[in-house]
Amino acid sequence: MDICDLHTHSTFSDGTFTPAQIVAEGLRRKTRAVALTDHNTLAGLPEFLEAAQGTALEAIPGVEISTGYLGKEVHIVGLFLQEQKYGEVEDFLAVINRRKEESNRALVAALNGAGYDICYQEIRERHQGNVNRAVIAAELLKKGYIREIQEAFQGVLSAKNGLYIPPKRICAYNAIRFLRSIHAVPVLAHPLISLTEEELKNFLPEAKTQGLAAMETRYATYTPEMSNAACFLAQEFGLLESGGSDFHGANKPDIQLGSGAGNLLVPYAFAAGLEAWHRANSG
Repeated sequence: MDICDLHTHSTFSDGTFTPAQIVAEGLRRKTRAVALTDHNTLAGLPEFLEAAQGTALEAIPGVEISTGYLGKEVHIVGLFLQEQKYGEVEDFLAVINRRKEESNRALVAALNGAGYDICYQEIRERHQGNVNRAVIAAELLKKGYIREIQEAFQGVLSAKNGLYIPPKRICAYNAIRFLRSIHAVPVLAHPLISLTEEELKNFLPEAKTQGLAAMETRYATYTPEMSNAACFLAQEFGLLESGGSDFHGANKPDIQLGSGAGNLLVPYAFAAGLEAWHRANSG
């Protein structure tokens, strides 16, 4: 069966593979289609698309937008972005990235006050893409303060710890509506990680009205039960299915492109269905 991976990250956000390396990894793993969906940036897409030219890999330009719903962080993936719309997307993301930058600086200042010797300016200068908590966690790992990235998210970088204050988030519905307005394909990322099943049932009717096309029913850390529940919800609300590994390279060492933690299988039919939706809804 041909497979795809519609959720990956490069060095332009918080991954450790360059966009060209993601293409090479997709080819090595015989993945027919891969989407690059860096957090709140399109900066890696030119390299990604150029690296895939002339290969057997179908490179899908995308982005993962950080949004909010009921006080929780919800991620909306946009797929099949059109190059002529990149400027509009970057303008839309500018507010998100400004707020995130302010949050990053405040977090590192709080970490410094708590005795962690890291420098935000050095992190910024070394990292070519957007900085987020995963990038800061990688710096803590490098300095020996933690043993693995996830330890930081469960401890010092958790909002519950008091040092990290999340940025004010834009409404998830706004992001969906915007992506639909530029003829991209709006997809709800890892829904059962972000929201409970009951919260999803409250969220999805309005999301569908605003233009949500699909939700991820296959995801690297889903159990079979979670995948089944997500599939039933997609059917209930008339949404297409999507899926991906959320590949981050060494920042998520147990997650591989295409296969996730080893049991992920996203059929290429998902990518084909989303592309068909894109063509039918692009005016």
